[in-house]
Amino acid sequence: MYYDSNVFTPEGPWGPWIILGPVIGGLGVVFLVRSFAPEARGHGVPEVIYAIYYREGRIRPIVALVKALASALAIGSGAAVGREGPIIQIGSSVGSTIGQWLKLAPWQCITLVAAGAGAGIAATFNTPLGGVMFAIELMLPEVSTRTFVPVVISTATATYIGRLFLGLQPAFIVPIPELTGLETVSIAVLIAAVGLGILCGVASWAFVRLLSLMEDLFERIPVNDYVRHAIGMLLIGATMYALFRGYGHYFIEGVGYATIQSILQGHLTELSLLALIFVAKLFATTISLASGSSGGVFSPSLMLGATLGGAWGALMANLVPDGSFAVAEFAMVGMAAVVSGATGAALTAAVMIFEMTRDYNIMVPIVIAVAISLGIRRVLSTENIYTIKLARRGVKIPKDRHSNMFLVRHAKEIMDTEFAVFPGQTLLVEAIKTLRERKTRHVVVTSDGRITAILRLDRSIYAFEAVEANATLEEVADRGFTLLRESDTVFDTLKRMAHHRVENALVIKGRGVPRANDIAGVISKEDIGSTVVDEFNAYRA
Repeated sequence: MYYDSNVFTPEGPWGPWIILGPVIGGLGVVFLVRSFAPEARGHGVPEVIYAIYYREGRIRPIVALVKALASALAIGSGAAVGREGPIIQIGSSVGSTIGQWLKLAPWQCITLVAAGAGAGIAATFNTPLGGVMFAIELMLPEVSTRTFVPVVISTATATYIGRLFLGLQPAFIVPIPELTGLETVSIAVLIAAVGLGILCGVASWAFVRLLSLMEDLFERIPVNDYVRHAIGMLLIGATMYALFRGYGHYFIEGVGYATIQSILQGHLTELSLLALIFVAKLFATTISLASGSSGGVFSPSLMLGATLGGAWGALMANLVPDGSFAVAEFAMVGMAAVVSGATGAALTAAVMIFEMTRDYNIMVPIVIAVAISLGIRRVLSTENIYTIKLARRGVKIPKDRHSNMFLVRHAKEIMDTEFAVFPGQTLLVEAIKTLRERKTRHVVVTSDGRITAILRLDRSIYAFEAVEANATLEEVADRGFTLLRESDTVFDTLKRMAHHRVENALVIKGRGVPRANDIAGVISKEDIGSTVVDEFNAYRA
């Protein structure tokens, strides 16, 4: 028997007893998760992110097997969850296992974790670029050649193998009319995209917050995990059956691809029904995950966006009959916008929707809505759907790489200009007495006008106690330092200090052989650390 997730599930032979389908499957999910891998509970991505930032990329090998079985059982029995969360955790677990088996360095293991996650996304959705972007935006703490290349190779390979078994077709088929010429998106459509972006931002925030609230609610139910999940799945089953009796389809069960496909093909366009499905899917997904199911949130985000965007397109078409508003097009915009807002992966959302639908005509409204949705959600909640679970545990995950901007600042911007110059034969005790009332922390030591060493005064006290009282600066100062120009970047500074294995750098003005008068400032490893902390605090403020 061939199963097509893009086709609605036919009526089950059990009649109203179909309500118990999610309950029975859910009991099996709880057994697998409790008995073998508690990390497989929920959508799994938070556990992957936690492993990257706090466990050096180490994930237990058994997680891959348990996640695959539990998620297949959950989705197959009707839980309103997605299949990308499982494949992310499965791929990450495989990458981590390989890294641990080969005894790779932590950064290499983390790179394999991200590569496995990106490969899983790419193969599942037939989106090689989307898989790469997902790994970059959500998984990799560092984006460089050494991390980027393995991710690209992994996602490309996974996509190719996936296409051999699953075919070349995109995830969703969108009927695109023949183009008679280049057409510019109308101003009315762009304005509507702005409105949809705002709406999707609020919806993304509601998704994030409702999932957190549902988790708190189910945790307070004084029963064991089996009964707790059975209660949640009973609600899902009842909702599925009610929708089928009222509208002819279950709509919210599983990944929801059939509902999305129906909207994109123009078969599902009624405003009130789209709004009802949106609300039902929102509650079904949060209840499924909060009560203990195993599955992802990416596919539910796509369906939420499709129904919300489709409803918005239908509303605009009713308000402005001649405005060229198409339900399918706004459904695609909504898909990208909700994914962006919920996950925080804006580029991933825009790229993947294009790869899934192959419709490039709608990219401008998508980019607008994606940016606005993410901005609105960030204003309402700093945590996304992946990090809020960790935040509730007190675990903080960096969501921006703003510290990398620090690397392109110039040396003259971070150097310490308060320094003193003394001849090497000066007694250490005399230098300390001379500078006691000043805020000077660095002493540059010279000999015949040439720079020979550098001394940081907060360390000089300990050095002075360890030597004789008549010790000179030349005897206790550090002769290891490197030279920089004012225009050198912080990246150049760190690279040069690491290459020479020194803790201090002198910033020199002009060219030629440097003399004491040419010193513009001093940079130490401690100064760099303090500046990074100050900039981070300023960014947060």
